[in-house]
Order: sequence, then structure tokens, then C-alpha cells
Amino acid sequence: MHLQGENWPDFRGPNGDGSSTARGLPTEWSETKNVRWKTPLPDTGWSSPVVWDNQVWLTAATDDGKEQFALCLDRATGKLLQKLLIFRNPAPQGFPRGNNTYASPSPVIEKGRVYVHFGTFGTACIDTSRFTVLWSRRDLNCQHGQGPGSSPFLLENKLILTYDGMDIQYLVALDTKTGKTLWKTDRNTPFGEIDGDLKKAFSTPYLLRRKGNTELVSVGARAFCAYAPQTGKELWRIPHPGFSNASRPVAGKGLLFLNTGFNRPELWAVRLPDDGSGPTERDVLWRYTKGVPNLSSPLLIDDLLYFVADSEVLTCLEATTGKEVYKERIGGRFYASPVSSEGLIYLFGESGKTRVIKPGRALTVVAQNELETGPHASPAACGRAFYVRTSSHLYCLERR
Repeated sequence: MHLQGENWPDFRGPNGDGSSTARGLPTEWSETKNVRWKTPLPDTGWSSPVVWDNQVWLTAATDDGKEQFALCLDRATGKLLQKLLIFRNPAPQGFPRGNNTYASPSPVIEKGRVYVHFGTFGTACIDTSRFTVLWSRRDLNCQHGQGPGSSPFLLENKLILTYDGMDIQYLVALDTKTGKTLWKTDRNTPFGEIDGDLKKAFSTPYLLRRKGNTELVSVGARAFCAYAPQTGKELWRIPHPGFSNASRPVAGKGLLFLNTGFNRPELWAVRLPDDGSGPTERDVLWRYTKGVPNLSSPLLIDDLLYFVADSEVLTCLEATTGKEVYKERIGGRFYASPVSSEGLIYLFGESGKTRVIKPGRALTVVAQNELETGPHASPAACGRAFYVRTSSHLYCLERR
């Protein structure tokens, strides 16, 4: 039986917010220190690893997108156990090299099953003990424009997928046992006459729990939305000016923190009404516009909100006021979302440099570490280890 913090089922962890209950994670590492194992990965991908019991899963694809795979590694040794060919694509949608990969959405996992998603190219459910595909869907499509990015979301018997394309935009819930559609909801955002590039998004839903109810918060182009997980009914919508959204929301202190995406990204704090009703534009408490990331998600710890931009800037804000506590240049670009555990924050840079800092009203750096290359994918933090996907390898970082 695994203890709390032993599994990492989603790219931002069990709570979907980057917080980890793991104990004893390393604070220092290098290519020769605290590396339990390092495994070269075949092909390419920006999907994050997910972890369940003795397995680590992630996805990969050929550079041209003609083949897409699910990868399973042994958690203890890093041995590649399976490379399952999931989909072949004779003529896949193209996009500029370097902007994305054909394996960027992260898997989600539960006991006995892992769900891999490649956007418009298809979704599959895999039996994790027999390594067989139980079901797949290839009829849910859109024109991504820059390739797939939204990760699936698992809630009870539903696998919820987001398709925010240049042409059409919708969410769909599939039955986890059969893959059949339980509900499908089109976005109601009034786009008007705008270019299709301004209609797309790449975000992953966040489950908001309040007043005994659950709401599926989904950020699309030009609107923040929430849906009823059981039916797909839209519950509320707040317009915003952005598009190509990738950052995942977080919530706390009676507020919901949302990123408007590209086109001068802004971080918004939206007050959640005490009576459980849906927020409106009047509930936008503050907006912050300087050094907001295009891609990575924020981290909320106590009364402070932390985020790292694509361009080496770390910002700390008062969560309830939006007041800037500090803004520091820490070097490097950050696409991976930060992780917190045991009173520390871990910031993984694309170059391979990681900063470990203490939460608080002043920047306190505990350690600076470096690997040969760094991640686009957010790391998993469970047990006593980090599982970090770089451009070429999957690392298990653990105190030795």
C-alpha cells in the first residue's frame, strides 16, 4: 500500500495546483549527485510524467507526427518497460518546428488505467497491467493551428477533454470504462469576426470545490468559463482579451486566479460569491500585467501567489490584493509549472537550472541545481523523488 504523496496522477499533482505531500524530496542535484536513474527517451514530447504505484507513464511522438506512443517506465529502475504505438497519422496537421510537439498533452492515470491524449489525433485508454488498449476515440477533432496542448482531466467515471481549435471549440466527457460520449458542450463565447488563430487555446480544466458543489473551470480564448462536471452545462462566463491560453487556474482565499493567455498576458483574481453563485465581471478584484507567464501556471502558498515568466522573472504577489511583494530576475526561461513541498518551492528552468526557494515576502534561494538540459514538461513530485522530463531524458532525482 502506498502512502500519501506516493502517486502523481495529473500534470500538476493530486490537487491540480502544483502542491505535493511528498516528504524528503532532494534540494540538491546534478548529473553526478542524487540521480537515482536517468533514462533516454525515444522520439519527442512535452507531456509531463504521471506516476502510479511502480509505473511512470508519458507520451512521445515522431517529429513528423506520423506515429504517437505511450511510454511506461519502471519507477524503481527507470527501465523502459513498454513503448506502445497508439496512433498512426499518414498526413498529420502541421505546425512550425520548435513551437510544439505531437505529444504535448500529459496523460492522466488511476489504478489500473492510464489515459493518453493527442488532441485531434486521438485519445486512448490503456490497461496498465496488461499494456493493452481498452478503447480509443479518433472522431473528436479540431484544427489546433499550433498542435495539441490541452491535457485530459479525470473525474470519477469521466475523462474530460478540451478542444479549443481555430475552427471549433468544445469540451467533451467520455465514460472511462467504454470511451463513449457522456456529454459534449460547445463554447458559447461570442467571438464575432476574428481570425481563427485568436479562437484557439491549450488549457487544462481545474476542479473548483465550493459550497458543497464542484465546478469545472476551463479557460478558453476570450473567456473564462465554468461547467457542471456531471452535465457539461455552462455555469458562468467572464470575458477576457487573450487567446492561446495554456496556464492552469488555481484557487484559494475565496478567489480564483486566472491567466488571460497570449496578447499581453494578465493575471486576474476573481472573487467567488459567498452564496455559491457564479462570478461576473464585477467580481474581478484585481488584474496584474507585468511579467505574467504565457505558459506556466501559478502557485498559491498561504497568502502569497508565485509565478515565473518565460523570460527569467519570478514574481510574488499578495493573493488578496494583487500588491507586488517582490519581482526578481533569476535567469533562464520557465515553461514548466512550479512545485511546492515541505515549505519549499521548486522552479525548473528550460536550460536545466533549477532554483529552490523558500516561500515568503523576500526571495530566499536555498539551492541552485543544474542538469544537462531542462524541461518544457512540469515535473512529478511523489514518494521521495522528482521525475523530470527534459528534452532527451527522464530523470528520477532522489536523495542518495
